[in-house]
Amino acid sequence: MSRRPNISRRLGDSGSIPFVGYLHPKARPSPLLSVGLLVVGAFLIIGYLYHGSGGRGGDVDALNRLEGGASCGLEVQRALPILKKAYGDSMHKVLHVGPETCSVVSKLLKEEDTEAWGIEPYDLEEADGYCKSLLRKGIVRVADIKFPLPYRAKSFSLVIVSDALDYLSPKYLNRTLPELARVSIDGVVILSGFPGQQRAKLAELSKFGRPAKLRSSSWWIRFFVQTSLEENEAAAKKFDQAAAKKSYKPRCQVFHLKSYR
Repeated sequence: MSRRPNISRRLGDSGSIPFVGYLHPKARPSPLLSVGLLVVGAFLIIGYLYHGSGGRGGDVDALNRLEGGASCGLEVQRALPILKKAYGDSMHKVLHVGPETCSVVSKLLKEEDTEAWGIEPYDLEEADGYCKSLLRKGIVRVADIKFPLPYRAKSFSLVIVSDALDYLSPKYLNRTLPELARVSIDGVVILSGFPGQQRAKLAELSKFGRPAKLRSSSWWIRFFVQTSLEENEAAAKKFDQAAAKKSYKPRCQVFHLKSYR
């Protein structure tokens, strides 16, 4: 997924290049100059990616592309057409939980007949203007998901969670998963990273304080059983069928769970 910009340049006749003496084998550049050029180049690349992606969410997107990381928040946005096929009318009132929820909620609100809310489990110190607007309106909230969610039972038709659970220990997952099921009516969709998948380390350390714990599908399935959560087989089948028709291959693990009755 990562791209390395090719900034190499073929040099022709050395006589036509100014300061060509610096390229002569006997003229060794200063080590400090080399390091300085590398640092400047890295900042230019990051700045270009950030500017081209627009805002707070784009910052993490850029870091992901630069370091080869994977974001399940981005995957939610890619998967929206497939989720709509699988869940139909259940997509009319959606709660997204996870990092970069402002970007996901923004995408959801552009969908026809869809209301959306979001919970950002971590600080939003560098939120852009649009994200701050969502916070002021109460559409997006900052809340610690290790504690009860600030919503009544069955407040949303569907709950979509991305990345957030990968940073919780089993102790806190025992509290959070039942809460996600409690506030949903038609199910919970969980997007989690694949084991061995690389995450943007810089973004992790600055925002989450620790790296993600990426678990296998068999681990998650056992944990769902322990917390009395059942797989939503009908939704999972529809999702797989729609994905096959669109040649869509998820970059994250996708689990479909039933809500508590």
